[in-house]
Amino acid sequence: MVEELKKVGFKTVVMIDPGIKVDLDYWVCKDGLEKEVFCVRGDGPLLVAPVWPGDCYFPDFTNPKVRDWWADLYKELIAEIKVDGVWNDMNEPAIFLADNFTQSEKTFYNDVRHDYDGHPCSHRKAHNIYGMQMTRATYEGLKRHAPDRRPFVITRASFAGSQRYTSAWTGDNVASWEHLWIANMQCQRMNVSGMSFIGSDIGGFIESPDGELYLRWLQMAIFHPFFRTHSSGDHGEQEPWSFGEEYTHLSRKAIELRYKLLPYMYTTFWQYVKNGTPMIRPLAFIDQHDHDTLYRMEEFGLGDLMLICPISQPQVDGRWMYLPKGEWYNFWNDEPMASRMEFWAETAIEEIPVFIKAGAVLPMFPIQQYTGEFEKPEVRLHVYYINGEQDSQLYLDAGDGYDYQNGEFRQSDFKVCGTENSIFIEQKFEGSFKGFIDMFEIQLHALPGKVLSIKTDDGEIDFENEVKNKIEVVVFRVNHDFEKITISFEKFDEEE
Repeated sequence: MVEELKKVGFKTVVMIDPGIKVDLDYWVCKDGLEKEVFCVRGDGPLLVAPVWPGDCYFPDFTNPKVRDWWADLYKELIAEIKVDGVWNDMNEPAIFLADNFTQSEKTFYNDVRHDYDGHPCSHRKAHNIYGMQMTRATYEGLKRHAPDRRPFVITRASFAGSQRYTSAWTGDNVASWEHLWIANMQCQRMNVSGMSFIGSDIGGFIESPDGELYLRWLQMAIFHPFFRTHSSGDHGEQEPWSFGEEYTHLSRKAIELRYKLLPYMYTTFWQYVKNGTPMIRPLAFIDQHDHDTLYRMEEFGLGDLMLICPISQPQVDGRWMYLPKGEWYNFWNDEPMASRMEFWAETAIEEIPVFIKAGAVLPMFPIQQYTGEFEKPEVRLHVYYINGEQDSQLYLDAGDGYDYQNGEFRQSDFKVCGTENSIFIEQKFEGSFKGFIDMFEIQLHALPGKVLSIKTDDGEIDFENEVKNKIEVVVFRVNHDFEKITISFEKFDEEE
């Protein structure tokens, strides 16, 4: 099944919980007992508690020998069946209440003992790191048994430092407008706490959203690093096509935008890994010296160039919001926006407020049905006019494996310099990655004049242009290795 799914573009992620069913005919249980990997109570007996399989034993992931044992368990799944990732759930650790398990919390007794990397302690001390150490062992197992692939791990519970091993989501939420708002807050706060690879269960895990709530949640979440629509399955269907044709169409439009933005998202991820900068940025992170950013919570930046403000109320045609310092354009219509002031952002049902920084070079892919559909996708660079200077970056590699460590990557550093009648696009790049079409398609946005000529290192080139509401839209193609592009234009007559 996994092999058949892979042929049509699906990547399979399996869920593995910490609870090991108490069953001497189950080889994992038997092996764990022989190697003494399971947690014990303070007075000596093994911890036994109910989870999904019934009564379970629990590995002590704070013990390095247990982590090594756990990592080896993945050999069949990763090296032979070749699943693409592992989802660790219930690892707070969570347990179910039962008649013979009387404590009020749904987790281990406080007297459960842990190795704690050679510093024995009770569960009171080890509780917060239990999930992190499980994902650490899982990560090492994936890396061990598929050394040519990057480990993909998801977890429900973890701790500071876990970004080295895993992605995460915000837990079992509810299908409500309040929880859409909460998901926005959680993802921002996790990002500035060091954990950027984070998202929420789109539409809510518990109960059922209507079409509008599901769509608004989806429209916000396409800008979150971890993007997943998910539910318990107990409350009706919740796929993107479950709410009628209108919402199917609008959901498709949002998901397609996510696929188009992948090179920008990937570049932002690379910046996070390289520099430690959060992928999602609250307004106060963008401009902490502006007092008006300190109490505004819903707006957030994605990387260096984008700002998003979700719609978190039903049946509205807009919302009040705030743009931080700088010059910005409306992503949907290229309208220039004033910053450092509150304004009413109108929004139709098919979109939420999204803004792009002036001078940005925003990279996009063509629409894909799954990552890797195109062996060599074309990169379109959306360049936004500025009367000044702005830096941008593009980072690409194979998306998996470790060839990037040997130079198989593409890092482009762009500088856009604009004046009243010209705009220059400069590029410096390094790396030998060739996994994209060797021509960039460039689209110029928000030019305040009619283009007269476009010149590159190889001379003057042809272009297509269209004027809409005194805004010049220009599209042209250049070699990927260009060093400088010069665009000359004639300003529109203000009386036109």
